[in-house]
Amino acid sequence: QVQLVESGGGLVQPGGSLRLSCAASGLSWMRYSIGWFRRAPGQEREGSSCISILKGSTNYADSVQGRFTISKDTAKNTVYLQMNNLKPEDTATYYCARLYDTTCNLYSALYDFWGQGTQVTVSS
Repeated sequence: QVQLVESGGGLVQPGGSLRLSCAASGLSWMRYSIGWFRRAPGQEREGSSCISILKGSTNYADSVQGRFTISKDTAKNTVYLQMNNLKPEDTATYYCARLYDTTCNLYSALYDFWGQGTQVTVSS
């Protein structure tokens, strides 16, 4: 069955960096897109970035544009989120999720499988 496992979260100071990983299994890999979503305390879930496995095309939310980079390693069935210049408002639980489409979007309701999440805390 489909499994998505996030890792790489932690505590960093403002301006620091983290690299999150999403390891996928049980997927027809090339037919899907993978998105990174986050949920901050007391806030709604929001999309940050996504990538088409087939095309390599990406989308980013305005809030992370220029700071976050999503990428994939097809041999490892893994998607990464490189997070640079982190800000306190980036503090959230980060989830990766599967979209059954070769063109990705940041609408969370369209994603049908979700990982368990990894915590990112940005604080001085």
